[in-house]
Amino acid sequence: MKIIKPFFVIEDEIDGEKILKNLERYGRTAYKSEDKITADSAAKFVGNIIKSGHESVIEHEKITVRIICDRGVSHEIVRHRLASYTQESTRYCDYLKLGSITVIEPFFFKNEKKKRKVWEKTIRACEKGYNNLRKLGATPQEARSVLPNSLKTEIVMTGNLREWRHFFKLRCSKKAHPQMREIAIPLLKEFQKRIPVIFDDIQISPDTPDDGKNETCGYNKEEGGK
Repeated sequence: MKIIKPFFVIEDEIDGEKILKNLERYGRTAYKSEDKITADSAAKFVGNIIKSGHESVIEHEKITVRIICDRGVSHEIVRHRLASYTQESTRYCDYLKLGSITVIEPFFFKNEKKKRKVWEKTIRACEKGYNNLRKLGATPQEARSVLPNSLKTEIVMTGNLREWRHFFKLRCSKKAHPQMREIAIPLLKEFQKRIPVIFDDIQISPDTPDDGKNETCGYNKEEGGK
């Protein structure tokens, strides 16, 4: 069994300034005010678009992110319907042939030795059960019935900028699941660094143990991030 920490990889080459200029060009179509475009007018125009609630304009640009998280978190991610997904399938992946299952370490047990011991013992029992079922002739889609929520999954999510704003408003909230915040907060911070204006107004609540300073999750350059 392998235990890893969650992370994400931004799959697109992001040019934030170009995105703003594109959005200004598209948005000014509504007003036929293309003659007002200047070298530095895009940020103000897009900022006003967002403040006015005219967010349909920012749907013209999209970003794709590969998120490595546990199955429980992935079930919440796919509830965002205005996005496209491709996810690692437990129906077709044969973890016996791959050598072991990989699970996401729950950060909230980091300083809870007794709880973490129970968690790890349970996960190892699940892996043993899966392997035994496969050896008895069960197919991967049959054997997966004993796999835990902590099972690592990879999910590629493509959303337009309006949907990403909606995602972050919900998933960075103090009401969101702690492991969802573990992914969403550092991803939002990365978007804020790369794309001016679009995400600057989204605030991160510090009212949970995971306040965005958790070092167990983040942008993973070694995994091929752009």
